[in-house]
Amino acid sequence: MQRALICRGALLVQQVTLKSSLTTQISSVLVPRSYRAMSSLTVPAPASLLLPLKVPYRLMLGPGPSNVPPRILSAGGRPIIGHMHKEMFEIMDDIKKGIQYAFQTKNELTMAISGSGHAAMEAALYNAVERGETVLIGVNGIWGERAADISERMGADAKRLVKLPGECFTLQEIEQALSKHKPVLFFITHGESSTGIAHPLDGLGALCHKYNCLLLVDSVASLGGAPIYMDKQEIDILYSGSQKVLNAPPGTAPISFSERAKQKIFSRKTKPVSFYLDMGWLANYWGCDGKPRVYHHTGPVSGFFALRESLAILAEQGLENNWKHHQEMALYLHQGLEKLGLKLFVKDKNLRLPTVTTIAVPEGYDWRDITAYIMKNYSMEITGGLGPSVGMVLRVGLMGYNCTKANADLVLQALGDALQHCHKSKV
Repeated sequence: MQRALICRGALLVQQVTLKSSLTTQISSVLVPRSYRAMSSLTVPAPASLLLPLKVPYRLMLGPGPSNVPPRILSAGGRPIIGHMHKEMFEIMDDIKKGIQYAFQTKNELTMAISGSGHAAMEAALYNAVERGETVLIGVNGIWGERAADISERMGADAKRLVKLPGECFTLQEIEQALSKHKPVLFFITHGESSTGIAHPLDGLGALCHKYNCLLLVDSVASLGGAPIYMDKQEIDILYSGSQKVLNAPPGTAPISFSERAKQKIFSRKTKPVSFYLDMGWLANYWGCDGKPRVYHHTGPVSGFFALRESLAILAEQGLENNWKHHQEMALYLHQGLEKLGLKLFVKDKNLRLPTVTTIAVPEGYDWRDITAYIMKNYSMEITGGLGPSVGMVLRVGLMGYNCTKANADLVLQALGDALQHCHKSKV
């Protein structure tokens, strides 16, 4: 019996060896000699891509993106389905309802742009403004600068209303500019993350409409963390991003248009400069025009899964509860910063953005030394300024999943440690 098994095993080995040999011979016959001698490729496979992906863990307590909670990561990892499947449309419908809740609007033309907050900014301007028209841009940080740049690139006449970083515009100043320039649209940033300002919005919509002007508001850094009421405040176009308080990965951007904005968009004399961001096509893709949906582009399916889950969490927690929680955590952080002897960049407490706190760079320190020390020793991101606030501020973000007392305490510990160990100039 044992001999039979051994013989049978030997025979099997011989068969496998023969099969392998035949395969090699056949392959040699089928592959041309030129390919066997040398590859036709001039660019080899990158050595780095033959190694496993490595991503360090970082506590993201800067102005964004924020850490993505496990529930949203899990949602984004669900199996891919087709972007035109009925189940995908149902998910997109859920997203639309979630955005309407977050924005506090009943606008039918509500959706998520397939792109970051910059894509939503461009979608708003490209659709609502035509070449040669005048727009008024409130510039008190980097996002006003970007909006003016985009407007000029598309051929609009951008008039800038400028304030120093950390300052806001009064209704009187805005009305004077509206009366003088007669723009078709006024842009303002609600949560100016480069300076830490939460700009007041009450009265702005009515003021703009008095001058037959649309109100466009950027809420990328504020949505979900600071009160905003699109319909009550008569905001015509409102957009945000997925990666801040919503804690979804970057790449999807909520946006909504009022009836007044829709009339302006759909009575254009010329097509929008971007096909990808054309609201005529996107309104159909998102089921906002009452017509059967047709293909426009392949949306970020996994990104939509994650955004849908983040909006579900916001709905479960409650919008007002979220606003209150962010305000309380911001106040706790501010008190701790003052105990460390640090000064808040925005002097008026009522104008401080709850989601992103700006700290005046302490005298004698290089902000880069502080942020580098904290990254090295705490694996924590806090950042310096951006645009006009570079060199002026340190920025700390407590947003959504990251907005906890434990994280605030860790920031205070890290900053206190950095101030002790970083070189202080005697100049």
